Amino acid sequence: METLRTFPLNAWYAAAWSHEVGKREPLARTVCNKKMVLWRKSDSTVAALEDVCWHRLAPLSLGWLEKDNVVCRYHGLAFDGKGQCTHMPSQDKLNPQAKVHAYPVVERFRYIWVWPGDPALADPALLPDMQWNDDPAWEGDGKTMFAKCNYRLFVDNLMDLTHESFVHATSIGNKHVAEQPMTTTHSGRTVTSTRWMTDVDAPPFWRAQLGKLGNVDRWQIIRFEAPCTVVLDVGVAPTGTGAPQGDRSKGVNGRVLNTITPETETSCMYFWTLLRNYNLRDQSHTNQLREANAGIFLEDQVVVEAQQRAILENPHMPLRNLNIDAGSMRARKIVDEMIASEQRTVAA
Repeated sequence: METLRTFPLNAWYAAAWSHEVGKREPLARTVCNKKMVLWRKSDSTVAALEDVCWHRLAPLSLGWLEKDNVVCRYHGLAFDGKGQCTHMPSQDKLNPQAKVHAYPVVERFRYIWVWPGDPALADPALLPDMQWNDDPAWEGDGKTMFAKCNYRLFVDNLMDLTHESFVHATSIGNKHVAEQPMTTTHSGRTVTSTRWMTDVDAPPFWRAQLGKLGNVDRWQIIRFEAPCTVVLDVGVAPTGTGAPQGDRSKGVNGRVLNTITPETETSCMYFWTLLRNYNLRDQSHTNQLREANAGIFLEDQVVVEAQQRAILENPHMPLRNLNIDAGSMRARKIVDEMIASEQRTVAA
């Protein structure tokens, strides 16, 4: 039986930002232990192949693009977006077996998504909901972290923002985050954890965004969509202006979109965007928030990579759970069930 993985294969994973994949040179990425080469064709659609030449197994990403084909740097074999060889050196007749695996690709929400599993199951309707990246009512930008840890450690980190009180005490965290419990619900492939902090002082980051003194009502609504996407609905409003009842118009609203793609069992790509629905079309504000958030996420990276090292050094010690881990525990269970279902299908 297949060794248990920590990631399902039959799922969409972000492999790159849209702007990273161009027509001039191929891009190499690793998704779920599968090395891929990506490029944009003349019709602007994106192709993704296994990053290995059929001939002598040289990485295709070392080559170049010629029309809609990727050309192997070693001997010049060319492959189209479906993985079929279209040219061989010194011969007119092509070997029909000369083909490499092509991965399903969808471009949406400013990302290039790939499906590393069974191509027949690659339904675009299963893409995670990151609509705010394309919504003109929201403004923002993001970055990518390449981290040396299992992707689920970042999902755990996002599903419980209690750590803000400690890891981010000088920016977005204060004591009120850890003091207020969360409520958690789940349905299908999603988990939602909600925390409201009413009549509290705002931490420095949110105080600067609100631009007002006095206590606030603060919210954190965290939505996980299996296997690796977490959307944070966050913000603050002056206390007593109706935010807990649904009127956030006197406050500031943010969305933090996160999708964490496993490269291997101990490395991942973390794509994130910080969006706001105020001060729209203000690029200087966008730049300021992007860099501030990048610094906050680097604080997470230091902790989570250290956690990964400790896990490898202490294989006899399990991860233990508290009440605050309800969301991450449910998220892990959903992903485990996805993996188990795939393995049952393979074994059948």
